[in-house]
Amino acid sequence: MALDLANIKAPVAKEMEDFETKFRASMKTKVLLLDKIMSYIVKRKGKQMRPLFVFLSAGTCGGITEATFRGAAMIELLHTASLVHDDVVDDSNYRRGFFSVNALWKNKIAVLVGDFLLSRGLILSLEHGDFELLRIVTEAVKEMSEGELLQMEKARRLDIDEDVYYEIIRRKTASLIASCCAVGASSSGSANGQVTKMRQLGEYVGMAFQIKDDLFDYGEDEIGKPLGIDIREKKMTLPLIYALSKASWMEKRRITNIVRNEGDKPKKVKEVIRFVKEAGGIDYAKQAMERYYRKSMEMIETLPESNYRSSLSQLVQFTINRKA
Repeated sequence: MALDLANIKAPVAKEMEDFETKFRASMKTKVLLLDKIMSYIVKRKGKQMRPLFVFLSAGTCGGITEATFRGAAMIELLHTASLVHDDVVDDSNYRRGFFSVNALWKNKIAVLVGDFLLSRGLILSLEHGDFELLRIVTEAVKEMSEGELLQMEKARRLDIDEDVYYEIIRRKTASLIASCCAVGASSSGSANGQVTKMRQLGEYVGMAFQIKDDLFDYGEDEIGKPLGIDIREKKMTLPLIYALSKASWMEKRRITNIVRNEGDKPKKVKEVIRFVKEAGGIDYAKQAMERYYRKSMEMIETLPESNYRSSLSQLVQFTINRKA
């Protein structure tokens, strides 16, 4: 049965609606140019998966409070700031099919917009004394930055092994979903042990989510990011890492040379994709994704039964079964 996001949201539909209003209010500013850019960002927000993880985690762990709304807003503000800065760093002109902030208003303004969003998230928490929520979210931002820098460092030498790959995606992607689940639990008044448990649950989901994202690069689904974009950007992901580990010295050298010097040639990118598929890299990565997925589902099973838990379970399934 296909998972429907509207049904998954059902237990927190009213809260998600209220959150939209509160989040827009948190981004208001008297500076006309900045307010115009904030409106542009809000109108182009995606499926709101992160706030959904926060609210369902809070509901599962004890109850949704005003702190839950602030925690979800903090995550969205700080994460949006990181995306705006990422687009500057990557010189990217598009975000979710729309022009990025830096494409429309140039890099200087985009950097300042990111700084504004970051400061709004910090102020929101300080105004209400949400110091534990602030600790959880800022730790995730630190991890995400370190993950990006670690990936950049390793991309220069193309010497990423499985352990380093897992460390990169744990920091870069999984830390954010982990913080969503931890913020939800903490905002509901849960004890530290429960917050830690929910953080671990989110980390497992994030690991599976990123491996799924990396598989899109090999055309495993008709929809998704452009084929071979990771190869063009010299990103060493699990399917390629595994395939190279099984290759002869000469084959490894040949493929590495293509990634390093010829990733802009579509024919060469297809050659790498074919090499990875023939070496079993796709199946290996799918098995790794399934392991993390199973771990997350096993943890969910230990939580008290409720509509929130049921939706949280479906949301995890949705993130793994998605086509884009």
